[in-house]
Amino acid sequence: MSDTRRADPARPRILIVDDEEAILETLSFTFMDLYDVLTTSDPTQALQILEENQPVAVVITDQRMPGMTGVELLKRVYERFPETVRIILTGFADSEATIKAINDGHVYGYVNKPWEPDELKALVRRAVELHALTVENRRLVDHLRQGSLFLTAVMDRLRTGAIAVDRDGIVRAVNQPARAFIGLEEEILGQPIDAVLSRHHLEELGQTVRALAEEKGGSFEEVDLPVGAGHRIRVSSQRLVDEAGEPMGRVVLFKEISHEPLTREFEEIVGRVASTKGPVRAELETAQAALVELGERVASARIVSANMSELAERVSRTRTAISSWLDVDDALAAEDYPDAQLLRDRMNVAARRWPRSEPLPERAAELARAVEAYYESGENARKRIL
Repeated sequence: MSDTRRADPARPRILIVDDEEAILETLSFTFMDLYDVLTTSDPTQALQILEENQPVAVVITDQRMPGMTGVELLKRVYERFPETVRIILTGFADSEATIKAINDGHVYGYVNKPWEPDELKALVRRAVELHALTVENRRLVDHLRQGSLFLTAVMDRLRTGAIAVDRDGIVRAVNQPARAFIGLEEEILGQPIDAVLSRHHLEELGQTVRALAEEKGGSFEEVDLPVGAGHRIRVSSQRLVDEAGEPMGRVVLFKEISHEPLTREFEEIVGRVASTKGPVRAELETAQAALVELGERVASARIVSANMSELAERVSRTRTAISSWLDVDDALAAEDYPDAQLLRDRMNVAARRWPRSEPLPERAAELARAVEAYYESGENARKRIL
C-alpha cells in the first residue's frame, strides 16, 4: 500500500516506508498533525515517491522488508537525495544492520522497536530542523557562489586590474586584467600578496605595492614590467573598510598606460585631419600612412589590455574611413557614371568609422553632399572634392 498524494508545500514532508500496514497507520496518525505524511509499504516505490514530492525532509524506514532492506533503501536515498534526513527502525537483533546503515546510509538516527512515541517525535523534529538548516545553508552557499561568479564576471570586464587582499594580506580576489598585466598564469587566491609579488619579474612592483600600502590612499606610482614585450602600468592601493570604519584589507589597482603615448599620437593624427581647412587629400594620405605605422607598433607591443585593443580597433576603423573617402573621391573624378549606391554605401561606412563624434572633416562632409546629389540626379561633374 502506498500513499503518493501530492504533499502540501507549506509543511515539512516525511516519508514512512514499512511493509506492515498497521505500523504505517500508527506512524501516520502519530505525525499527521505535524507534517505532511507520505507512506508506502513497497520500498522499491520509495525513490519514485521522493522524486515526485521533493523536498522531503525525512525518510523513516523499517530495516526488514521484502525485496529491499532499510539499509539498501537509505543508501540509495543518500546517493540521490543527500539532503533528506534518514531514520531507520530496527529490532534489538539488528545491531549489525544498524551499524551498516550508519556507515552506508549515513543515517541520522535509529529507533529500536517497540518505540516510545514522544522519543520518536523528538527525533523526527530534530531531523526536520536539520533538513531545514541544510537546505538553507545550501541556498546561502549557492547565493554566495552565484554572487561570487557575478562579481568575478563584472571584475573581469573592468579595464583596470584589481587584486583584493584581506587585513592579513591574503589574496581574496583577482580579475583577469590584473593577471594579464603582471603575467599571472597560476591561481593566487589564498596566497600572501607579498609572496606573489616577490617573484623575480615582479620585485619592483612588489616594492611599489608595499610602499603604497603604507599611504592613506590617493597616491600612485608608475612601474615598467617585463611582461610580454614589456609595458608600463600605473599602480595605486586603496584601503577597504567596513560599515564601522574598521579596516578589512585593501585593493591594489593596476592600470595599463603603455597605450597612452600611442593614443595621444593617434588623436594628433585625427586632429590634423579634422582641423584642415580647404583641400584635405594630402593630409588624408599622410594620415593613412601614419596610421599604418601606428597600427604596426600597437600590434608589435603584444600587450593584452582593453585599452590597447580599443586603440587598435580605432586605428583600423579610421583607416577604413579615410580609404573610403579617397576611393569615392577618385571614383567621382575618374568615371562618368560610377555606381551611385556603392558610393553612398562607402560614405555611410566612412561616417560610422570616423572616430570622432563631432561633424566630419569639412571636405569629407562636402564629398558626402556631392554623392547624395549624384545619387538623386544622376549627374556627375567629374571633379575631385577632397
